[in-house]
Amino acid sequence: SKMMKPGIGSYERFRQMFEKYSKEAGKEQYLIPYFIAAHPGTTDTDMMNLALWLKKNGFRADQVQTFYPSPMATATAMYHSGRNPLRRVGRDSEPVDIVKGERRRRLHKAFLRYHDPANWPRLREALKAMGRADLIGNGKRHLIPTWQPATDGGYHSPRRKNATPVKGRVLTQHTGLPPREGALQTSAARKRPTTGSAAYGDGGRDPGRSRKPSSTRRKVSGSGRTR
Repeated sequence: SKMMKPGIGSYERFRQMFEKYSKEAGKEQYLIPYFIAAHPGTTDTDMMNLALWLKKNGFRADQVQTFYPSPMATATAMYHSGRNPLRRVGRDSEPVDIVKGERRRRLHKAFLRYHDPANWPRLREALKAMGRADLIGNGKRHLIPTWQPATDGGYHSPRRKNATPVKGRVLTQHTGLPPREGALQTSAARKRPTTGSAAYGDGGRDPGRSRKPSSTRRKVSGSGRTR
């Protein structure tokens, strides 16, 4: 409500109309919701409920924006004052929960990216502290599993995962488009061995080769004589 946006019910009604008329028009189109982490007025419970909604609807956010105060914004006034400027501001104004500090900001972002194994330890700790350890498990109703993968937990975007095309599979923004052609060319150029000045960084000269000795005869300025 502090973002002055309608509730999730409005999105659901719009989604139903969007899918209905897209089907009638014979078009395959997708909706991509926009979410932001650590916005003023957002509690840890709000982010937990949003993560549950994302999982229920099959959304896996790849890139997530975290709120930063910017000039001339109502949210910035909330961030610095800790009060709700959407109503009359006074001594008894409504307090607003401000998400400050690295720990809470990272937690809110982790809820939006609940599917990233790197976030699971942080989410397990938070859910236990919130009294919602029931959301930790290996079933469909759980938010995160009890186990941790043996890998480094690094997250790879769908574009990177789909670098190798699969016959019969249509890639969309939901499943992850393949890497852009320019990105592949740039990556190949970085791996290609360089020659000349780029290889040795000394005018193209191999540092293993010795310089030729300079001539012992040089011209003396002004006299025209040599020595």
